[in-house]
Formats: sequence, C-alpha cells, structure tokens
Amino acid sequence: MVLSQTTPESNEPVSSTFGSRYALTALPKYEIGESSIPKDAAYQIIKDELMLDGNPRLNLASFVTTWMEPECDKLIMDSINKNYVDMDEYPVTTELQVSPSLYIPNYFIITDGAAQGHGQYTVHPPLNRCVNMIARLFNAPLGDTETAMGVGTVGSSEAIMLAGLAFKRNWQNKRKAEGKTYDKPNIVTGANVQVCWEKFARYFEVELKEIKLSEGYYVMDPEKAVEMVDENTICVAAILGSTLTGEFEDVKRLNHLLVKKNDATGWNTPIHVDAASGGFIAPFIYPELEWDFRLPLVKSINVSGHKYGLVYAGIGWVVWRTQHDLPDELIFHINYLGADQPTFTLNFSKGSSQIIAQYYQLIRLGFEGYKNVMQNCRENMLVLKEGIEKTERFNIVSKDVGVPLVAFSLKGQSFHSEFEISEMLRRFGWIVPAYTMPADAQHITVLRVVIREDFSRTLAERLVADILKVLHELDTLPSKISRKMGAEDFGNVKGKKVKREKLMEVIVGWRKFVKDRKKMNGVC
Repeated sequence: MVLSQTTPESNEPVSSTFGSRYALTALPKYEIGESSIPKDAAYQIIKDELMLDGNPRLNLASFVTTWMEPECDKLIMDSINKNYVDMDEYPVTTELQVSPSLYIPNYFIITDGAAQGHGQYTVHPPLNRCVNMIARLFNAPLGDTETAMGVGTVGSSEAIMLAGLAFKRNWQNKRKAEGKTYDKPNIVTGANVQVCWEKFARYFEVELKEIKLSEGYYVMDPEKAVEMVDENTICVAAILGSTLTGEFEDVKRLNHLLVKKNDATGWNTPIHVDAASGGFIAPFIYPELEWDFRLPLVKSINVSGHKYGLVYAGIGWVVWRTQHDLPDELIFHINYLGADQPTFTLNFSKGSSQIIAQYYQLIRLGFEGYKNVMQNCRENMLVLKEGIEKTERFNIVSKDVGVPLVAFSLKGQSFHSEFEISEMLRRFGWIVPAYTMPADAQHITVLRVVIREDFSRTLAERLVADILKVLHELDTLPSKISRKMGAEDFGNVKGKKVKREKLMEVIVGWRKFVKDRKKMNGVC
C-alpha cells in the first residue's frame, strides 16, 4: 500500500487548498514573498482572481480570436517552449513562417549544385510557407518559383512599424541620392487610423498628416489624401477595415489619383495598406475588390493573424511587393545562436506557438474554410443589424461591405447616452464598447459589436433582447427619480421651462443619485 506523508520541513497539515492557511493569508501584491507556497495553492489563488475577468467569448469590443479547435490548442501547448528567434535550433518552425530572404540556413544555400556559404543561391522548397501563402493571397507579383518577402510579427502594430521604417529609409536614400534634405518625412492617413500609426510617427519622428472625418463619412477621403501628399511624404496609409466602423477605404481610387500625381511631380509616392482586420476577409468574400498588390503603388501590406486569421493573440504579418521594397540595411545579421541569422524585427525573443497555429489554420481551413467562416460572420452581422434596426432606437453607422461588425448610435436627442447602454450591458456579461469618433466627427458617439467566428446567431438574438431590456430600464429612470426625490420636489421646478428642460433636470438628478450610491457602497 502506498503511504503519503508531509515533508519534515513542512508544518502544513495535509488538507485541501481551501482548508489550508493559504486561503486565509493575504499574499503581498507588490513585492516578492519571503517564503514559497505549494504549487496547487499558487494555482488556485491566481485562478480564483481570474474568475473576476470578463468572458472572452462575450467581449464584443475585440477583433482578436477567442476560440480555436482543440487540436490547434494542443499544437500551441506542444510548441510553447520554442523561441521563435532560435532559427538554427528550430529550422522546421522557421520554415513554416519566415521569408527565405530573411533566413537562409546553411544547408539550403546551393550554388551550381554544391553547398556554398556565399554567392547566388537557390532555396529548396518547402520554405516560407505562411509568408508565401499570405503574399499570394494578396496577389503579390510572384512567379511559380519565386518566394515572397515578409516576416511574422507579434501583431499588426509591429508590422506597421517595420513597414513604416522601410518606407522612411527608402525615401531617405532617394532624397540623399538627389542631394535633397531628408529630415522632415511625413505619412498621410485618415484620422480613423489605429493608435499604432500615431506611435510610429512619434517614436520614429515622422509627421502624421491626418485627413479629418465628417459626419456620415468616417474613412479617409482619397481626394483629400492625395492633395496633402508632398515631396516629403514617405507613403499614404490606407485602411482595409476601419477600427471605428469596419469600412474598407477606397484603395483603388487612391492608387488611381496618386499615379496621376506621381506622373505630374515625379515623386513616386507609394501606398501601404493596413489590412489588420480586413486582410483575411476581402480575399474570401469580396474577391473582386482591388485593394492589394494588383494595384501598382501598393508596396507593403500588414495583416493580423490573431484577428480574422483566426489565431489567438500574438501574431501578425507584413509582406512586401518585392525584395527591393525592403532596404537591405534594415536587416541585421547575428551568429551567436548557432549560425548566421538575418533578423528584421523590433523585439528579439518571442514564442513560436502562434506561428504554428497560423500554419495550422491555413492548411486546415484552406480557401474554402476561410470563405465559409467569413461568410458566416457576415450573415450573423446582418442578423444583428436587423435586430437592432427593429428596435427603432438606433441609427446604423457601419456598412454592409467591410469587417463584419455593427456600429450604431442612438437616434435623435436621447436623454441617455451610448456610454450608459454600454455600462448596463455589462450586467448581462456583454462587453460592448462606446466611443466618440475622431476629429472632425467627435460629436458622434457609437456602440460597436464585432462579429467573430464564435459569435453565433443565437448570441446575436440574445444580445438584441438584452439591449431591449436595457433600453426599457433607461426609459423608466425618470419615474424612479420622481419616487426617490419625492413628488413634491419634482413638482416644484420653478419657471416656465419646456418639458425637455424639466426632464433633463430629472436625468441629472438621477445620475448624481447613482454616483453618490457608488461612492457610498463601492458597488452598483
């Protein structure tokens, strides 16, 4: 018979985690503890605290994937201890993602049939699988035997930084060769760009020239964008899937206008497409839409694998039209990990599991599978949109063509706000963000629901039902206030005020009442 006993060094009795002293003792939060605790106690303490997080599946604010198949989950765990940057140690993992132009292991370099360390080379397939699949999905001008130029990143933010650096360096080199100044680069974008573009501009000292929005038009206007282009513009950034409304910007129109301006000025200003959200949508359900490398001025494209690439957070991609669009001087070479390894990333070490997960999705789903998923997302978006329209309380701000999401705002002069609806929906578990539009449409406030693969029609119908409950409760707030404040106080509003003014006083009083309760109780 197997006997179990405590170790001599431990005075802790044999008991369950919740029956031990660790369930009674508060652990230090901001400094390391003096002594160790059992692994099961550490696990349970953290697990219990994480229960207070929201449900990722009900987080309708995020574009990021929250569900994958169990087989892919297993692959992720099997490779979680592999460091992406150790290319020589993990050549197969490297083969799944990185461009051979950035990684050529010694045993793949061939010149005239003999292994060499320098000179011309032929890369034997299969290499560069994910990058090549994505580049061809975006219609890169590649021959049957040509390989694409691209790299995996931790997300589209890093991908945009790398693409921006390539544009800046190419522009600087051109200006130097022409004997012109190169100290005032700028990028032209819409005011609807994601914050990573502002980060790039500030971190790498590039002026960000933003096209202001207007009510009813929440994307970059191609005509206005081309007007703002000057000799110092390193690129124009177009968004395929605005974060605010999901709308695709008109990249084809932008390309047409920019070609004409380049011909007139000789500037040769290029385009970058930020396809973080739309890059894995448009090729499958809008194949006729021209936004990618079919347009001659599009020199690079980024896409988020962890959005509609259907991989958990932590993977993005950037691909270039040709190898000439990525300056060689931006690629570093190291040899302290076992072999000469070129690298072009902002960070160094990172996990390989997300890269493997992306490869799984690409071969598992194929074109047909991705098309089915994206079509389902779009159909569920239309169901949700129809349900919200039937309430007759909202204006739909988003478009049917674009990223599958529904952005909507309250009609008319409501006594309540979108922020109140967002807050009250959290009681049902839903996380639905409310936000104001950028300049010059900052007076517009919207709610937004992102439709991901794991958002079913049943959930869409349930969300509409919960929105109706919230609206009904908000509609009853004035009567609640009158009971709290007393009928006499409510009737003593002095002066000849219109009904709207009286009701606004009631609303302000109710908000103050709720705020005071929060201060007293800590919980609403």
